[in-house]
Amino acid sequence: MKKDIHPDYGYVVFNDLASGTKFLTRSTATSEKTIEWEDGNTYPVIDVEISSASHPFYTGKQRILDSAGRVEKFKDRYKGFGRRG
Repeated sequence: MKKDIHPDYGYVVFNDLASGTKFLTRSTATSEKTIEWEDGNTYPVIDVEISSASHPFYTGKQRILDSAGRVEKFKDRYKGFGRRG
């Protein structure tokens, strides 16, 4: 890699606001906000709205939509549409 053209790649804590879970990982993202981690070191922290700890795809807690009810409403609304009478 060329020197002085790439951003710094360091440790960052990602804080999932939905579940309260925190992840320590490496990233080029940074923040002015910091947090003291379990190892006693201070790292920048980035708040995220959703992560694998709270996303329904990863947690298996998906909401089931009432698609049958929606289809029935559609059929009721347009049952006479396009008929010649």
